[in-house]
Amino acid sequence: MIRLAWRYLWSSPLTTALNLLLLTLGLAAVTFVMRASNQVEAGLRRDLASIDLVVGAKGSPMQIMLAGVFHLDAPTGNIPLATLEALKQQPLVAQAVPMSLGDSYQGHRIVGTTPDYLDLYAASLAQGHVWAAPMQAVLGAEVARRSGLRVGDHFAGSHGLGEGGEAHGDHQFEVVGVLAESGSVLDRLVLTDIASVWAVHAGHSERREAHADGHDDDAREITMALVRYRSPLGAALLPRWVNAQEGLQSAAPALETARLMRLVGAGTEVLQGFGIVLLAAAGLSVWVALLHAVRARQGDLAMLRMLGAPARRVAALIALEALMLAGLATLLGLAAGHGLVLLLEQLLAQRQSLRLGGLGLSEAEWLVPLLALVMALVAAAWPAWRAYRLDVTTLLQAPR
Repeated sequence: MIRLAWRYLWSSPLTTALNLLLLTLGLAAVTFVMRASNQVEAGLRRDLASIDLVVGAKGSPMQIMLAGVFHLDAPTGNIPLATLEALKQQPLVAQAVPMSLGDSYQGHRIVGTTPDYLDLYAASLAQGHVWAAPMQAVLGAEVARRSGLRVGDHFAGSHGLGEGGEAHGDHQFEVVGVLAESGSVLDRLVLTDIASVWAVHAGHSERREAHADGHDDDAREITMALVRYRSPLGAALLPRWVNAQEGLQSAAPALETARLMRLVGAGTEVLQGFGIVLLAAAGLSVWVALLHAVRARQGDLAMLRMLGAPARRVAALIALEALMLAGLATLLGLAAGHGLVLLLEQLLAQRQSLRLGGLGLSEAEWLVPLLALVMALVAAAWPAWRAYRLDVTTLLQAPR
């Protein structure tokens, strides 16, 4: 039965190839949407870590979240270092981690912070140790891989958060550690002490020169602070307190990420709808092809019945053709969908953007073969019923 169904399926190679292409494109689109959405959500959750609130300069909360958590945007400005101490004194704050941005190395952002930032992501070192003094740096796994830097090497950052900025050749960082790959935002960052950022920018103004010498601690600035709540009550009270302070703006990463996913969701729904339309067109095409095949093979089917094949077996032969076509399209569709996601991941990696993760099936992808199976059975139902109801006597007596 399987061999006969396979021969029948490819007896019209052009029609079969067209149906296979339509099915594959529809299943690939559905697979891509499911996998990409799942990977994006997983990547966002991974980068959010345990950060409950981001405190930055007045501006857009979305921009503050993108700059402070995902490092995908420019920050809204700087805030006084005294803000960090004020946050730590709040009874609702369990932890406040400072961050200073402004420089980069080959497009990878240099982040001045404390070792507590590593603890937010439960990061581990693959080589070396954490910075213990200014101008020491720990590289993310992707930074080390792309730059070729190793422990003991020296490099100079450049001004700005993208490539092409003015190089700070007089201030060399020493690589003292490399982080193990985690798939999080840490992989694409260069981490150092906040004092390193102050030292690099000390000569840009008289005020910052005073900062470097430690003469004006109150005027020192950081870019933002990452906050963890001590209790759920902090989510209700702390953002209001922050927003009431002059020059400060709070951003709740969970809330802003949900807003971001709603904005992106419109595009994924359009793509998913496109895939469903392709599948509907493919199902209709398969139905027409099978119905035509039953009419064209009436003599063959009658001969099978004469040789002792029961009616249900003849009907199963038609259904088996549709199932074979759906099975082949499922394999090709899953492969094409995963290939598109892999291509998207490489494009995002080149732009040093969100990481999507590795290969493997997502939780929702089991729906793809199920969808193909249901569509094949629906398309084959009426042609198989026609084959089941064939009148063998009439067909054999019909004039040739």
